[in-house]
Formats: sequence, structure tokens, C-alpha cells
Amino acid sequence: MTVLFRPRPSIVRRDSGLYGYERALARRGLSPVAGVDEAGRGACAGPLVVAAVVLRTEIEGLADSKLLTASRREVLYERIHATARAVSVVVIPPEEIDTRGLQKCNISGMRRAVAGLGCDLGYVLIDGFPVPGLPAPSLAVWKGDQVSACMAAASIVAKVTRDRMMTSLDDQYPQYGFAEHKGYVTAAHRRALASHGPSPHHRFSFVTVNSVMRSGAGPEIGENGVGAGVA
Repeated sequence: MTVLFRPRPSIVRRDSGLYGYERALARRGLSPVAGVDEAGRGACAGPLVVAAVVLRTEIEGLADSKLLTASRREVLYERIHATARAVSVVVIPPEEIDTRGLQKCNISGMRRAVAGLGCDLGYVLIDGFPVPGLPAPSLAVWKGDQVSACMAAASIVAKVTRDRMMTSLDDQYPQYGFAEHKGYVTAAHRRALASHGPSPHHRFSFVTVNSVMRSGAGPEIGENGVGAGVA
């Protein structure tokens, strides 16, 4: 779709506040504005989670999820769900990432998240890279979750949703330490992979996991093909 308005640095300065993009777009009649972000792109285990958010009012304390403590993210997560005009979340499992590839899953996940908002949009702001095929004009913003409120909100929703899922997986597979590293590559995670092999929730197409498979360590599979946990 043709972009009707592309906010330029001369129009929206990165120091104009977290709501600068939304205000600039609203002045040109391009509202409501949806923000889109993901969590788990760089992990080697667990799902990719994509969120899209349309805010209704300003939320005090909103910021990029990576700059917030876990407890603060939880508070803002609840506040976003209670006050936002629309919130949409798409969860893409590891097996789909292995089959289709990470970038294709990311792009399709963003399209699905925007479609799931269920409301007409004036504009879409995407963190990171362009996404074609959206139902409204859009703009990819570098580190957008640090300069746009709706993208910051989307980053919080995606991050909290995924962290909760990884903590739940830790109950089933405590040997991997998912609650601590959330599926990202750490020294402890590498040691767990070397000792136990990958679980069914690891991404087998990723180098870190694939190298373990090549070394001969198989996945932890229980009865009926279900991943075995540790009692």
C-alpha cells in the first residue's frame, strides 16, 4: 500500500517524547496508530511472539520493555490490556520457525497481529524492518520501541507473554533453566544442551541447537513422542 505520510526527522525528532510519532500522525488524520513488535527473535528455544497494540490514552511509565524490570513490565502489561483500544498477540511455535524460516515467520506474524486488532487503522509503526501487505500505510522505525508509545506497548505485551510461556516450560523442563534465560543462548543454556540434548521446544534449525544434534545428543523425548521433563 502506498505510504501517504512518512514521518521525517524534521517532523518527528527522536527526542520529541514517546508519543511524538502518534501525535504527528494524528495531526495529519492518520489515526488510530498501531505499534508492532516481537519477542524471542534471537532465542534458540521457545516461540516467537508478535504483538500489535493500539493505545487509547497515554500510559504513565511506558518504555521499551528491555529498559524495564520484570515486575514493572507486568504492571504495564496489565495496564495496557485494561486501557488500550486493541491488543493482538500471535504466537509462532519453534516447529513453524524451523519449517518456514525465522524472517518469514516474523513478517507473517506481524501481518497476522495487525489483522487481529479488528479495527480500522490510520497508520502502522513497525519496530525494525518493513512489512509489506498491511491494511494501512506503515513505517519501519529503527529501535522504534524506544521512540514510539504504541511500539513500546507492543514490546511489553510480546515480552511478558513470551516470558510467561518460557517460565511455564521451565516447570516441565527444569534441566534447561528456561525461567532464567527464556530460551536465549547463555553459557548455562549451552551446558544444558550439551548434557541433555535439545527439548522438543528448541529450534532445531538454529546453529546452537543444530551443532548439538550433529554431535550426537538427541532431543529429550518421552512416551508417545512427548518431551520428557525431570521429576
